[in-house]
Amino acid sequence: MNRLINTMAKLVIFKSDFDYHLMRVSMVFIAFFFGYQKWFQYEADALIPYISHGPLIFWLYPVFGIRGATYFLGASESLFGVLLFMGFWNKKLGILGALGFCFSMISTFTIIPFMPGGWAPSAGGFPAMTERVAFLMKELVIFAGSFYLLKQDVVRASVSANTSARTRKAGSLNLTEAVGCIMPDIASRNGLVKSSVRMGG
Repeated sequence: MNRLINTMAKLVIFKSDFDYHLMRVSMVFIAFFFGYQKWFQYEADALIPYISHGPLIFWLYPVFGIRGATYFLGASESLFGVLLFMGFWNKKLGILGALGFCFSMISTFTIIPFMPGGWAPSAGGFPAMTERVAFLMKELVIFAGSFYLLKQDVVRASVSANTSARTRKAGSLNLTEAVGCIMPDIASRNGLVKSSVRMGG
């Protein structure tokens, strides 16, 4: 087992940020497919029992209606996907996308305790899931992936900001030191010039 671990530890994928980039690509794909399907009637109909029993999203129906609610969710997930994709180059945008997905998944998996018919009576109820609760369980995994990206982007953005601040501070100190070195030299030269003028006079 130790030999296997040592061999795997030498592989490039375990020494690089492969997992970080793989997670981001996966989340972008999920956002695209989740967002795309919500623009169609079949998905609007399928989501009725979920949205209507969601403690954090039930208000979407009174505000937007059935189709409008799914449009809102689809647009939101598509936006989060774009922000996550932009996170490849801009960690601040990545943070916004990951935050959005975290809140989106929280609003979805909190439906589980309120979902009617979520536990199979024929199997004694909880924890025997029906397909309704099983459908929602994937949101926990997506939430974990979103939180992973959120943490990674926050750490990387923080390190980048601190590095930039130290660079600016170092540049400021170097400029101050340079001025400090130049000023005495200028003063010395001015003194020599004044002495020469007095001697010439």
